[in-house]
Amino acid sequence: MKFGIHNPSWLFGTEPAGIFEAVKAKALWAETHGFTWFSVMDHLIQIGNVGAPDEPFMEGWTVLTALAAVTSRIRLATLVSSVHYRNPALLAKMAAGVDQISRGRLTFGIGAGWFETEYRQYGWEFPPRPAVRIRQMEEAVRLIKSMWTEKRTTFEGKHFRAQDAILEPKPIQKPHPPIMIGGGGEQLTLRAVARHADACNVGGTPEQVRHKYQVLHRHCEAEGRNYNDIERTNIISFVLARDEAALADKRRRLAVPENYYGVAATVPQTIDLIGRYREAGVQLFISSAYRNDAETLELLAADVMPKFAS
Repeated sequence: MKFGIHNPSWLFGTEPAGIFEAVKAKALWAETHGFTWFSVMDHLIQIGNVGAPDEPFMEGWTVLTALAAVTSRIRLATLVSSVHYRNPALLAKMAAGVDQISRGRLTFGIGAGWFETEYRQYGWEFPPRPAVRIRQMEEAVRLIKSMWTEKRTTFEGKHFRAQDAILEPKPIQKPHPPIMIGGGGEQLTLRAVARHADACNVGGTPEQVRHKYQVLHRHCEAEGRNYNDIERTNIISFVLARDEAALADKRRRLAVPENYYGVAATVPQTIDLIGRYREAGVQLFISSAYRNDAETLELLAADVMPKFAS
């Protein structure tokens, strides 16, 4: 089982001028402590269940580009980019550049978009029907794949187009960087994964995740796709402590709400929980530490991950 780190916010106890140095240090630490994945959110403002909307927040692809230049082994990704925030042909070009700079370490995360407040603030049109947004995402993925693999791309879709477009240099990874589609919608999103993606990312309890994977398996059978060709990942927000007393103290210090949407657990509880995720079929377990709590990640690396070494 592999482990990754997701960066949920940019608050590291530093002034805004130190934000990138802090996330760079976090990515470099992850690379030297057994993690195989480092991802950032592709948002322009903080989402509501993580922090305050006016907290400092960096643009994801800018950060990935910089991290690609200073890391050497860890896989880098957005988790995930909204289809509407950039023209897909331009996004294909940006992603190819990150794959070049990282020497083939990009996972291309994309989703249908959902954060209407952000759309409104930045002047994007928000299609209210999820089915429309998912169809736009699928069309964008087809265009992006063509840009990555064809000498020139002419594409005339319902939502996006390109005319005799050149993308050089191509990504290093062949035939293209792995594509991760985020989300667990059973009728449309997981069907899109079966059609287009190399990896999926879903959340929920181990039982919920197992169910989503079963749904994905059925979509793969319907689409003539090998289910085992799709990497299965999930993401959890974590508060981790060594024992119950330390956990209670940490909840007070970090002001973890009683209705915390993630998991607050001791080391033994976490080992048991991740074991259940592994049994559900998870291959890459991505931890999003609440408030970027360094001890959560340190305990994960030192006390939990060795239990799942293979």
